[in-house]
Amino acid sequence: MVRVGAVASHVPDRGGRIDPRPLVGPFGSSQRPPVARAGVLGAGGGGHLHSSSVSRIAIGSDHAGFELKEHLVGVLGRAGHEVLDHGTSSTASVDYPPICAAVARAVRDGAADLGIVLGGSGQGEQLAANKVRGVRAALCNDLYTARMARAHNDANVLSMGARVVGVGLAEEILDTFLTTTFEGGRHERRVQQLTALEQEF
Repeated sequence: MVRVGAVASHVPDRGGRIDPRPLVGPFGSSQRPPVARAGVLGAGGGGHLHSSSVSRIAIGSDHAGFELKEHLVGVLGRAGHEVLDHGTSSTASVDYPPICAAVARAVRDGAADLGIVLGGSGQGEQLAANKVRGVRAALCNDLYTARMARAHNDANVLSMGARVVGVGLAEEILDTFLTTTFEGGRHERRVQQLTALEQEF
């Protein structure tokens, strides 16, 4: 589905000024098995986060990202996406690598179209997801990197820091990630080179 409307890019230009132009898309433990949650957009569900090509989304977080994860699971469900929740299930301290690897494997194996990993900063979660071959996880704590991650890097896993972004910005980042398509062309060649690098190590 084509996204209607625009969100402010808030990207500083070279002089450090904020660009006001709109950025419009062209188009109880971590060890529990993933829980599939599905929902249909209702009257009070809002009108964004739709994509005609993405319906299955794997998501996971550590304790720092738990509350944001639960919020986004609800948002995605109301928008009609099927959500595979890989945990964690509380704010109790937990190690993030196994959770993020599970999300990444779901994407790699075709069980999910895209993945989302959440933590305090999102850095470790991105690193863990990127250890799975075939996964291109991008840390996106702003709208510009979310758009570029999809348009130029064909990223298939989104990482965000719950201690960096607020709920509203997280929704906008996710919306941008889901509704931006890969541009291909010269970027396709570069993505192929990234894939080739995985075979060397």
